Amino acid sequence: MTTTPVSDDAPSAADLEAEGDIAGDYLEGLLDIADVDGDLTLDVRQGRAYVSVESDSGSLGALSDPDTVQALQELTRLAVQAKTGRFSRLILDIGGSRDERRRQLEKLVDAAVARLDEGASQASLPAMSSYERKIVHDIVAERGLLSESYGEGAERHAVIRRA
Repeated sequence: MTTTPVSDDAPSAADLEAEGDIAGDYLEGLLDIADVDGDLTLDVRQGRAYVSVESDSGSLGALSDPDTVQALQELTRLAVQAKTGRFSRLILDIGGSRDERRRQLEKLVDAAVARLDEGASQASLPAMSSYERKIVHDIVAERGLLSESYGEGAERHAVIRRA
Protein backbone atom coordinates (compact mmCIF):
# COMPACT_ATOMS: atom_id res chain seq x y z
CA MET A 1 0.00 0.00 0.00
CA THR A 2 1.31 3.46 -0.85
CA THR A 3 0.44 6.59 1.04
CA THR A 4 0.46 10.18 -0.05
CA PRO A 5 2.76 12.31 2.09
CA VAL A 6 1.03 14.95 4.15
CA SER A 7 3.00 18.18 4.51
CA ASP A 8 3.27 20.00 7.84
CA ASP A 9 4.16 23.29 6.08
CA ALA A 10 1.68 26.12 6.51
CA PRO A 11 -0.35 26.48 3.29
CA SER A 12 -0.16 29.68 1.29
CA ALA A 13 -3.21 31.82 0.54
CA ALA A 14 -3.25 30.31 -2.96
CA ASP A 15 -3.19 26.79 -1.45
CA LEU A 16 -6.11 27.69 0.82
CA GLU A 17 -8.07 29.17 -2.08
CA ALA A 18 -7.46 25.95 -4.04
CA GLU A 19 -8.70 23.94 -1.02
CA GLY A 20 -11.84 26.07 -0.97
CA ASP A 21 -12.42 25.47 -4.69
CA ILE A 22 -12.00 21.71 -4.29
CA ALA A 23 -14.27 21.71 -1.24
CA GLY A 24 -16.86 23.81 -3.09
CA ASP A 25 -16.93 21.37 -6.01
CA TYR A 26 -17.25 18.42 -3.63
CA LEU A 27 -20.06 20.04 -1.65
CA GLU A 28 -21.93 21.12 -4.78
CA GLY A 29 -21.89 17.48 -5.86
CA LEU A 30 -23.25 16.37 -2.49
CA LEU A 31 -25.97 19.02 -2.52
CA ASP A 32 -26.97 18.00 -6.06
CA ILE A 33 -27.20 14.33 -5.05
CA ALA A 34 -29.35 15.26 -2.04
CA ASP A 35 -31.41 17.65 -4.21
CA VAL A 36 -30.76 20.49 -1.76
CA ASP A 37 -30.47 24.11 -2.87
CA GLY A 38 -27.59 26.05 -1.41
CA ASP A 39 -25.28 28.92 -2.25
CA LEU A 40 -21.59 28.46 -1.46
CA THR A 41 -19.26 31.18 -0.32
CA LEU A 42 -15.52 30.50 -0.25
CA ASP A 43 -13.14 32.51 1.90
CA VAL A 44 -9.75 32.33 3.62
CA ARG A 45 -9.81 33.20 7.34
CA GLN A 46 -7.11 32.86 9.97
CA GLY A 47 -5.02 30.48 7.88
CA ARG A 48 -7.90 28.18 6.93
CA ALA A 49 -10.15 27.70 3.96
CA TYR A 50 -13.69 28.56 5.05
CA VAL A 51 -16.72 27.32 3.11
CA SER A 52 -20.21 28.54 3.94
CA VAL A 53 -23.43 27.07 2.57
CA GLU A 54 -26.58 29.20 2.81
CA SER A 55 -30.07 28.90 1.42
CA ASP A 56 -33.03 31.28 1.34
CA SER A 57 -35.40 28.34 0.83
CA GLY A 58 -34.78 26.83 4.26
CA SER A 59 -33.75 23.56 2.61
CA LEU A 60 -30.62 23.12 4.73
CA GLY A 61 -32.57 22.04 7.85
CA ALA A 62 -31.02 18.74 8.95
CA LEU A 63 -27.72 19.53 7.24
CA SER A 64 -27.11 22.45 9.61
CA ASP A 65 -27.20 20.23 12.72
CA PRO A 66 -23.75 20.66 14.36
CA ASP A 67 -23.01 16.91 14.34
CA THR A 68 -23.98 16.66 10.67
CA VAL A 69 -21.85 19.70 9.82
CA GLN A 70 -18.90 18.13 11.65
CA ALA A 71 -19.32 14.88 9.70
CA LEU A 72 -19.65 16.71 6.37
CA GLN A 73 -16.62 18.82 7.25
CA GLU A 74 -14.54 15.68 7.84
CA LEU A 75 -15.71 14.15 4.55
CA THR A 76 -14.93 17.40 2.73
CA ARG A 77 -11.49 17.59 4.35
CA LEU A 78 -10.78 14.03 3.19
CA ALA A 79 -11.88 14.92 -0.36
CA VAL A 80 -9.56 17.95 -0.32
CA GLN A 81 -6.70 15.90 1.09
CA ALA A 82 -7.20 13.23 -1.58
CA LYS A 83 -6.82 15.91 -4.29
CA THR A 84 -3.98 17.94 -2.74
CA GLY A 85 -2.01 15.35 -0.79
CA ARG A 86 -2.00 17.75 2.18
CA PHE A 87 -3.90 17.72 5.46
CA SER A 88 -6.75 20.23 5.35
CA ARG A 89 -7.96 22.37 8.25
CA LEU A 90 -10.93 23.58 6.20
CA ILE A 91 -13.93 24.91 8.13
CA LEU A 92 -17.47 24.24 6.92
CA ASP A 93 -20.48 26.31 7.97
CA ILE A 94 -23.96 25.26 6.90
CA GLY A 95 -26.88 27.56 7.53
CA GLY A 96 -25.16 29.43 10.36
CA SER A 97 -24.20 26.27 12.23
CA ARG A 98 -20.90 27.77 13.39
CA ASP A 99 -22.68 30.66 15.10
CA GLU A 100 -24.99 28.17 16.79
CA ARG A 101 -22.03 26.05 17.89
CA ARG A 102 -20.30 29.14 19.33
CA ARG A 103 -23.43 29.84 21.41
CA GLN A 104 -23.35 26.23 22.66
CA LEU A 105 -19.67 26.55 23.55
CA GLU A 106 -20.38 29.82 25.40
CA LYS A 107 -22.96 27.94 27.50
CA LEU A 108 -20.37 25.24 28.28
CA VAL A 109 -17.91 27.92 29.35
CA ASP A 110 -20.63 29.58 31.48
CA ALA A 111 -21.28 26.26 33.25
CA ALA A 112 -17.54 25.80 33.83
CA VAL A 113 -17.24 29.32 35.23
CA ALA A 114 -20.14 28.56 37.59
CA ARG A 115 -18.16 25.55 38.89
CA LEU A 116 -15.19 27.87 39.46
CA ASP A 117 -17.48 30.33 41.27
CA GLU A 118 -18.58 27.44 43.52
CA GLY A 119 -14.97 26.87 44.54
CA ALA A 120 -13.54 24.43 42.00
CA SER A 121 -9.88 25.11 41.20
CA GLN A 122 -10.43 24.19 37.55
CA ALA A 123 -13.20 22.99 35.27
CA SER A 124 -12.83 20.56 32.37
CA LEU A 125 -14.94 20.70 29.24
CA PRO A 126 -15.82 17.70 27.07
CA ALA A 127 -13.48 16.56 24.31
CA MET A 128 -13.85 18.59 21.13
CA SER A 129 -12.13 19.41 17.85
CA SER A 130 -9.14 21.73 17.69
CA TYR A 131 -11.29 24.39 16.03
CA GLU A 132 -13.86 24.23 18.84
CA ARG A 133 -11.11 24.33 21.48
CA LYS A 134 -9.74 27.45 19.76
CA ILE A 135 -13.16 29.07 20.06
CA VAL A 136 -13.33 28.04 23.75
CA HIS A 137 -9.87 29.50 24.41
CA ASP A 138 -10.99 32.76 22.78
CA ILE A 139 -14.20 32.90 24.86
CA VAL A 140 -12.29 32.14 28.06
CA ALA A 141 -9.70 34.84 27.32
CA GLU A 142 -12.49 37.37 26.63
CA ARG A 143 -13.77 36.63 30.16
CA GLY A 144 -10.38 37.15 31.78
CA LEU A 145 -9.78 33.49 32.60
CA LEU A 146 -7.13 30.99 31.54
CA SER A 147 -7.53 27.77 29.58
CA GLU A 148 -5.29 25.00 28.32
CA SER A 149 -5.86 21.89 26.26
CA TYR A 150 -5.09 18.46 27.69
CA GLY A 151 -5.29 14.91 26.39
CA GLU A 152 -4.48 13.26 23.11
CA GLY A 153 -6.40 12.72 19.89
CA ALA A 154 -10.16 12.38 20.24
CA GLU A 155 -9.90 12.86 24.03
CA ARG A 156 -8.29 16.32 23.82
CA HIS A 157 -10.27 18.85 25.86
CA ALA A 158 -10.02 22.32 27.40
CA VAL A 159 -9.53 23.00 31.11
CA ILE A 160 -10.47 26.41 32.48
CA ARG A 161 -9.09 28.10 35.61
CA ARG A 162 -8.86 31.54 37.13
CA ALA A 163 -5.92 33.77 36.25
